[in-house]
Amino acid sequence: MMKSGVRMKRLSGVLLLWGLFAGGIQGQEAGKSAEEIWKYIAPDFVVPKEYAGDYGDFRSPLKFYDGARVKTAKDWEQRRREILKHWQGMMGQWPPLITDQKLEIVSSEKRENFIEHKIRFRWLPNESTDGYLLVPQDSKGKMPAVITVYYEPETAIGKGNELRDFAYQLAKRGFVTLSIGTTATTKAREYALYWPSIGDAKVQPMSLLGYAAANAWHVLANRPDVDAERIGIVGHSYGGKWAMFAACLYDKFACAAWSDPGIVFSDTHGGTNYWEPWYLGYHPKPWRKRGMVTEDNPAFGIYAKLREQDDDLHDLHALMAPRPFLVSGGDADPPKQWRALNHSIAVNELLGFKNRVAMTNRPKHDPTEESNEHIYQFFEYFLMENEGKK
Repeated sequence: MMKSGVRMKRLSGVLLLWGLFAGGIQGQEAGKSAEEIWKYIAPDFVVPKEYAGDYGDFRSPLKFYDGARVKTAKDWEQRRREILKHWQGMMGQWPPLITDQKLEIVSSEKRENFIEHKIRFRWLPNESTDGYLLVPQDSKGKMPAVITVYYEPETAIGKGNELRDFAYQLAKRGFVTLSIGTTATTKAREYALYWPSIGDAKVQPMSLLGYAAANAWHVLANRPDVDAERIGIVGHSYGGKWAMFAACLYDKFACAAWSDPGIVFSDTHGGTNYWEPWYLGYHPKPWRKRGMVTEDNPAFGIYAKLREQDDDLHDLHALMAPRPFLVSGGDADPPKQWRALNHSIAVNELLGFKNRVAMTNRPKHDPTEESNEHIYQFFEYFLMENEGKK
C-alpha cells in the first residue's frame, strides 16, 4: 500500500481535477451533463437538519488513541496510519497482494452494447475464482471501471435477483465492470473466504474479502482499456459489507457505494450481523448457532473485543477521506446513521474537501430503481472522464 503522503497528494490532485460544479461529463445512458448529474445527486450529500452536527456516541476519529487531537492534514496522515494499524492488528495482516494478475478468459459472448467474458483469476495466494468481465464496445481509450461483489457473480450481470444487477447496468452506461462472488462458500452458508484454511484462518473473513477485492482491483488496473485511477466498488447487503471493507482498507479504490450493509455495529438488527464467524467473529469450528447475540449464544472472535473497546465502523469510513462514498441505506441504515457519517465529513473538512459523504434512504432492505439510479449517477459523476471540468 502506498505511503499516506503520496496517497493524499494523488487523491487530492485527481479529485480536484474532477471538481464538483463544472460541466463536461456525459452520462452514457441518458446523455446528461455534469451539472444535471450533480443536481440529481447533490441532495444525497446534505445532512438532514435533525442530524446536523450530531456525532452520536461515537468516539471521534480526529482523536488519537491517547486522546490527542488531530489538528492538521499532517496529523491526519499519522492518525490514519494508527487506525489502519489498529484494525489490521485486530483482524490480521493481509498476505502480499497479487499484483501481477494473469487474467484467464474462459468464454465470451456479445450482449447488447458490451462483451461479456467469463474469467478466472487468483484472488487468494492459494485459490482462483471465476467471475465476469463486462467490457463496453463503443468506448475509446481508457475507461472507468467498477467491481461488483455479492454472494455469486451471476446476479450482478443480470442473471439473478432483480435490482441487484449493478455490473450489467453500469456496463450499459460505459463502465468496464468486474463481477465476483463467494459462490463456493455461499453454497455452504458460510459466506466468506478463509486463509489459509477454514480451520485455521489467520485473517478475519470480513477483512480477507477486502483483500480479495484488492486483488480484483489489480485485475482491472492491469488492463490497457481501464484507467487505474478511476476504479470504484459497489455491493448490496453482504456485498455492501464486502465493498465497504474493501474500499476502506484499500486506498486505491477511487470511490465506493454501499447498499444497506449496516455501516455501524448493532446487536439488535439482524442485518448488521458482523458477529457471525464468517465476518468478524471467526473462531474454529464448531461455530456458534447462527443468529442474534444472546447470553446463551454469545459472540466470539474479535467482534466481542471490538465492542468492549468501543471500536466501531465509523473509524473505517474515515479511512476513505478524501475519496467519495455513498451509503444507499435501507432498513439497516436509516437516516440516523448520519451521526456516524458526520465523523467522516469532519475528517474531509479538515482536509479541505466537501461533498465526499452521501446517503440515500428507503424504507426496506431491498434496492429500488430510484436508489440504484443514485448509485449509477454517483459513479457517473465521480468516475466518468470529464475533460470539460475546471
